[in-house]
Amino acid sequence: MNADTVMNIGREAIQAALFLSAPLLLVALAVGLLVSIFQAATQINEATLSFIPKLVSVFLMLILAGPWMLRFMLEFMRRMLESIPNVIG
Repeated sequence: MNADTVMNIGREAIQAALFLSAPLLLVALAVGLLVSIFQAATQINEATLSFIPKLVSVFLMLILAGPWMLRFMLEFMRRMLESIPNVIG
């Protein structure tokens, strides 16, 4: 196992983490921006007004993107487990 292999595995792991978290974070960002614009327009400064829509939208996105996220993670883990003999040997 050389440094090149370790760097490649680390890069793939970070890339997988970014791909899996991106849909949820982007939805939370978009909803937070819309709620902030609404709060600025109406001058309502309520913290829960921002939290509840973000929570609901992330939950709905998790339901929608969940199957894709599961397939992506299973494929990543399958590749990692199949590469163990190459890494050790």
